[in-house]
Amino acid sequence: MNGDSVHVALVQQPPCVLDATETMRRGARHVADAAERGAQLIVFPETWVSCYPAWAFGAAGWDDPLARDWHARLLADALVLGSASDADDDLAPLRQAAQRNATTVVVGINERPSPTSGTVYNSLVTIGPEGTLLNVHRKLTPTHTERIVWGEGDGAGLRVLDTAIGRVGGLICWEHFHPLARQALHAQDEQIHIAAWPDMPEMHHVASRMYAAEGRCFVLAAGQYLTVDDVPDDLLGLFRAGVGPGIGDAHVLFDGGSGVIGPDGAWIVPPVRGEATTIHAILPLHERDRMSLDLDVAGHYSRSDVFDLRVDRRRRASAHFTDGERG
Repeated sequence: MNGDSVHVALVQQPPCVLDATETMRRGARHVADAAERGAQLIVFPETWVSCYPAWAFGAAGWDDPLARDWHARLLADALVLGSASDADDDLAPLRQAAQRNATTVVVGINERPSPTSGTVYNSLVTIGPEGTLLNVHRKLTPTHTERIVWGEGDGAGLRVLDTAIGRVGGLICWEHFHPLARQALHAQDEQIHIAAWPDMPEMHHVASRMYAAEGRCFVLAAGQYLTVDDVPDDLLGLFRAGVGPGIGDAHVLFDGGSGVIGPDGAWIVPPVRGEATTIHAILPLHERDRMSLDLDVAGHYSRSDVFDLRVDRRRRASAHFTDGERG
């Protein structure tokens, strides 16, 4: 392997829906298995810990008691994160797995900002090989009935990380249709991009490939694989794969579709569907430089004299308090 090559792995394995403890136990095993094969960067799909709340498409009515009940279940299962170096937060099993195996791990989670908050965020978390929390990106705009489930994120996580394996960034699902979010990452010289999705219809593949060609970067497009065996029995009647009409008699709810894309927009590893597996690839990072000859949307192909993008990366809060005695 060349000095500028990176071994990556996409974990297309089922979580245990609404059981974060079991899901992270599985995740730690998948990290160890992928690292044993040489993976330096290991990626999980959107909200892999511990579910994409697809029931929102079937329980979206006003004052719907089922929606309230499942929201409470999601809140109870969502992870509360600590500081960058806090090894005892809810993400500890995956942080420890990254540290034990000296790998970088990117995983989608349902995040609760505090143990008593009523809000859940759709977050993409990056863990460094020392087990440290490198970045937390909260999905900027939930789509359609997702807005019943998740709060709106902010720009604090719109960061490309300078790691030992290259410059790594990521976006979640339909953020890939948001041109300013894409440009915010392109402008940080992203080499490896994580495209985290729940399902992978053709249009999600199109968006992932276009991101790679536009940003002249490698894209790891990660989709979920999930069967009825991973969903609580009392949820199956409401659970819908993506925005479809229902599960019908299908045993597989999300069929994967994960793949790896080069900076020319072509598949390095074509989409893998219909199986629980871990996908491995070697990324020759120098290919990004070769493809930048004719297109660099944040450099020689930009027009900063015409366009001006400003990104507010402050973490937002709903209230600010000042305590103490006035003199």
